[in-house]
Amino acid sequence: MAASSKQEVDSQEHHQAAPVARKETPSILALGKLFPQNKTLDKTVRFLSQVRGTDKTLMVVQYFSKIFIWYFLKRGRESTAQRIKNLAGPISDFRILLRYYGLLPLIQWMQYVDNTPSPSPLMLTIDRLQNICNLIYYPLEHIYWLGAHEVIPISMEKTNKIAIWSCRFWAAYVVLQFAHLAEEYRLYKNRLQSIQRQIRAADLKAKETGEPVDKTVFKTEMAALKAEKKGLWINTIINTGYLPLTVHWSLEKSSFPDVGVGMFGGIAAAAQFYVAWKSS
Repeated sequence: MAASSKQEVDSQEHHQAAPVARKETPSILALGKLFPQNKTLDKTVRFLSQVRGTDKTLMVVQYFSKIFIWYFLKRGRESTAQRIKNLAGPISDFRILLRYYGLLPLIQWMQYVDNTPSPSPLMLTIDRLQNICNLIYYPLEHIYWLGAHEVIPISMEKTNKIAIWSCRFWAAYVVLQFAHLAEEYRLYKNRLQSIQRQIRAADLKAKETGEPVDKTVFKTEMAALKAEKKGLWINTIINTGYLPLTVHWSLEKSSFPDVGVGMFGGIAAAAQFYVAWKSS
């Protein structure tokens, strides 16, 4: 009887300790269940959490808004166009504020340029000239913005002159960038021709000896050159979009239409957004 009672007690304790499976009840508060995990969402959050990603996104909105403003004005919808202007104005201001930190990475880049072997003497000279342009452009743009918003006491006439000179140094940077891209393309062609000669020599040797050639290294180098060529084309598109804008803003009087600013700026914005998105 004692042994039997002991088994009954143990059995009761075992049943009491066993976990009870509960069916999960749906809750209207579990909003996270409505959104399945998504890699694109994760990348978007990561992209927009960076200054670069935020700037390129706002840049797309800023320039394409000019095209929408032109479109709605042509359709006689002035109120809609004005609402878009009300959005585009603060976006432009915010992007300038984002560039207030621009001198810090510029200093880092200047250090890199002067402490790292350059692919060619010409490219080193161009990089240094571009750094000088940016070193003048950034402070002038900051002073212009502070003067335009009456943060510092500068007359409107001086503020406009500062803005023009700021854009002139930006235009100089863009012109130098075309020279930079041309030199990059020359170096790219030289490397491409060198690898092609090596491949031909390897094929000739394989034909003479009858032994197969391992082309893994060549394939890797060709893939890298293909990516470099794509980058050159994209940067050329970006620079081409910027050129008419910088010339337009560098002139005291320009007849370049605002929709043209939107179109060329939109091209540069879309290309930069693509590059920033791919690298995030």
